[in-house]
Amino acid sequence: MPGTNKLGLGRASDDLLRESAESETGSDSDTASHSTGILPSQEIEYLIRASKEIVALEPIQAEQIQPASLDLRLGSVAYRVRASFLPGKNARVEDRLAELAMHEMDISEGAVLERGCVYIVPLLEGLALRKRTSAMGNPKSSTGRLDVFTRLITDYGTEFDRVREQYKGPLYAEVSPRTFSVLVRKGSRLNQIRIRRGSPPTGNETLRRLQEAHQLVDSITADEVRDGVPVSMDLLGDRSGGVIGYKAKSHAGLIDVDRVRHYEMHDFWEPVLAPRKGGLVLDPADFYILASRESVKVPPMLAAEMVAYDALVGEFRVHYAGFFDPGFGDPQAGGQGSRAVLEVRSYEVPFVIEHGQVVGRLVYERLTAPPAKLYGAGMKSSYQRQGIALSKHFKPLPAVGQG
Repeated sequence: MPGTNKLGLGRASDDLLRESAESETGSDSDTASHSTGILPSQEIEYLIRASKEIVALEPIQAEQIQPASLDLRLGSVAYRVRASFLPGKNARVEDRLAELAMHEMDISEGAVLERGCVYIVPLLEGLALRKRTSAMGNPKSSTGRLDVFTRLITDYGTEFDRVREQYKGPLYAEVSPRTFSVLVRKGSRLNQIRIRRGSPPTGNETLRRLQEAHQLVDSITADEVRDGVPVSMDLLGDRSGGVIGYKAKSHAGLIDVDRVRHYEMHDFWEPVLAPRKGGLVLDPADFYILASRESVKVPPMLAAEMVAYDALVGEFRVHYAGFFDPGFGDPQAGGQGSRAVLEVRSYEVPFVIEHGQVVGRLVYERLTAPPAKLYGAGMKSSYQRQGIALSKHFKPLPAVGQG
């Protein structure tokens, strides 16, 4: 298995984590511990330091560990491939690369990934998961807001962004810039994983109870919860002076993914104003940053994910980067009033979206224990209390859309 020996993958050590001696009762409380759920930051650290179920070619840095996720780093090589692929249940990623790779690039000191091309990059991290433990991947928020389509791939994988229970092997990122060409290097962080133990309850009744108890998405009643808590589009711009979002400029310059607050927004984006009447027409050639009408909250004992769009509500995709960490938008972490930023792209044909139209749904899952740190609380989180926010690569915009 490629990378297996280098990563030190093999028989894992003792049990993943000690089962909690506390009762499973009170599953919605902020202090209960559970035998199933998303692992918080301190348990991710346990998997790195003690059980060795998360391994790496280079030491994992503290800033990679988020409240309920782990940032993954690009390795030193990228492969330009003819097409996106999944290895399938009988093949390793390396086997498919031998068939599909066009050329190999050394990105140790930096290299450009061109828009419209597909690349496979072995990651510095690998996994050696124990029984009942699986993982899921997603682009980081800043990656999605650059319209860089990034997915996690594993050996013998049959799905993107899903790591099966007890997986032992290397990890790879498929990277496809859609709007801007990007400069990356070894150590750049484009995607992240969450680790899940067991199968925590996430059905409609659980979500309705959580919505009633915590008002996860404001202005939404529990009766509206179905396959997630609905999030709708803001096309009025009342809180942002009539600006409802931003549209990426065609043929803009190169973006270094590791530069923060560096680029002038107007060199890459143009504002989108609230339509005078009717809805907003999405052009399939364009990429948009818009915002939810509602404020969103993720209490400390929960993590959330924006689920993939439903084709029944329209031919468009919303939100590449779907993870919302514990503390996002929560008053305890200084996030009162945070809205969901929506990365929107129409498919094939122009499509009209209306103000208040449901464009996505948030699914919440409990954590196995309260996290040692919260999103925004002392972490210098980029998007706490966000309104309409571009990625962290751009110089700050005027403070609009926060209320």
